[in-house]
Amino acid sequence: MEGFGRKKSKNKKIKNLKANNFKEQIIHTAFKFHSEGNISEATKYYQSFIKQGFKDFRVFSNYGFILLGLGKFKEAELLLRKAIELKPDYAEAHLNLGNILQGLGKFKEAEISTHKAIELKPNFVIAYLNLGNILKNLGQLEKAELCLRKAIELKPNFVDAHLNLGTILQGLSDYKNAELSIRKAIELKPDYAEAHLNLGNILKHLGQLEDAKLSYHKAIELKPDLTSANYSISTLQYSNEDKIWRDQLFSDEILNKESKKGQVDIYFARANILHKEKKYDDSSKFLQLANNLKFDLNPFNYENFLKKSRTLLLEMDKKILNKIELKNSSENIFIVGMPRCGSTLLESIISMNNNVHALGEINILEESYHEYKEFKKKKRIDELYIEKVNKKTQLNITTNKWLYNYRYAGIISDEIPNSKIIHCYRHPLDNILSLYRAHFTKGNQYSSSLVNCAKVYLEQEKIMSIYKNKFQSKIYNLNYDLLVSNPDKEIKSLISWLGWNWQDLYLSPHQNTRAIATRSSVEVRSPINSKSIGGWKNYREMLKPALEILTQSEKYRKLLS
Repeated sequence: MEGFGRKKSKNKKIKNLKANNFKEQIIHTAFKFHSEGNISEATKYYQSFIKQGFKDFRVFSNYGFILLGLGKFKEAELLLRKAIELKPDYAEAHLNLGNILQGLGKFKEAEISTHKAIELKPNFVIAYLNLGNILKNLGQLEKAELCLRKAIELKPNFVDAHLNLGTILQGLSDYKNAELSIRKAIELKPDYAEAHLNLGNILKHLGQLEDAKLSYHKAIELKPDLTSANYSISTLQYSNEDKIWRDQLFSDEILNKESKKGQVDIYFARANILHKEKKYDDSSKFLQLANNLKFDLNPFNYENFLKKSRTLLLEMDKKILNKIELKNSSENIFIVGMPRCGSTLLESIISMNNNVHALGEINILEESYHEYKEFKKKKRIDELYIEKVNKKTQLNITTNKWLYNYRYAGIISDEIPNSKIIHCYRHPLDNILSLYRAHFTKGNQYSSSLVNCAKVYLEQEKIMSIYKNKFQSKIYNLNYDLLVSNPDKEIKSLISWLGWNWQDLYLSPHQNTRAIATRSSVEVRSPINSKSIGGWKNYREMLKPALEILTQSEKYRKLLS
């Protein structure tokens, strides 16, 4: 019996040895194919390994990374969590899990995982790059900048870090340094199409339109299927020199194998060119194709939008804080209304005053409101807001052009000291047409539906009417159509209401050298003109769904008949 036991034990060891050898053979083969870039063969061996019931943190991590690249985020997440369970101090697994969570839109969890990777591996360059991207998605741009600078410190010639830093700095409105970062990326990698595209965007914001166009063309030359570059060119002045590019834009080949997002870019670009050529019916067809696809990709819930506006309206009837008038505090000007209402032109006019800092489209008021609610009212809303403003500038007057602050008009009027609100508006159908043509890169999902555009326009007007009745002296009505038709009269009236001394330079906002990050960045580089008034009539047939909604309002029934 004793000999039998030894024999059985020996056989078991041999069996285990064979199993281990088989296991290592699979791993070795999988790793070999993976390192050679033969992903399909590596995948077969990883799958075989897992089916055998074997466990190895490297296999789970590597195969999870492959699934991440295939967009199979849920399956990838399960594998990475198994890898971490087997080896909690495996920094690469935490990094890959962070990538997966980012792909799933779980940015807070992604931040935690990526921080863990850095904690385990303090000089993990790629982790700093990824963390910067995650923080950008969380809106924490200052922290994101620090991460990108750390990545560059660890690896000075890290091309993607320079490119991403440029994008972050652009988001922080630091366009000059953003340009330097992007140019550094191009210096390191001259054939980097995305870097040329980003440089074009920055140059456009800086008003260097011809140079921007050259950068866009270079991006397309390097990567013909870079659809966002095609769209960007279409927003600039079109000339005969662009004929070859135009022919490519309207070719059937350009849409081959394109994703829905890519098709949206091309359809909008075609619509822009046809609009410039005054072929409005053809432009309409491509606008509808573009927006229908875009709406499928980014649906809009009007009821949720409405609920937020109404909730904030109720706040007007509450005394949020004991109002304190602060003497000698800065002047806070809020420009509100609908996107594409002429607000960029208005901001350019006001910021011709050297004492004014244009904050642009910056959502720091809403952030201050949520912080006030979250932190149990330890600080007043005005204190939180002014702290954020002071981080941006030391000038005494600021303009905040986050247009949806119209929802906070009651809070602004009641709680922000020395505040003034300018409600900018224009003919509803011109505004709606401009929204439908805009192709916003983020937010404003309703712009892809003419019906939703009309609903949001009317709701915004209704909300502002309520606030105007209560805070009449605090809110100025600026009609864009009157402004561009008679700028001398309208601008003088506005400057008088602001209580400023008159300067003729207010009549020349196109000479403003500030960077402009909105879709209007091209238009406002030209002298004030009324070319856009009545443009909706060229698209009357397409605009019928919006027209039907608007004419339900007594105010617009006669105007639009």
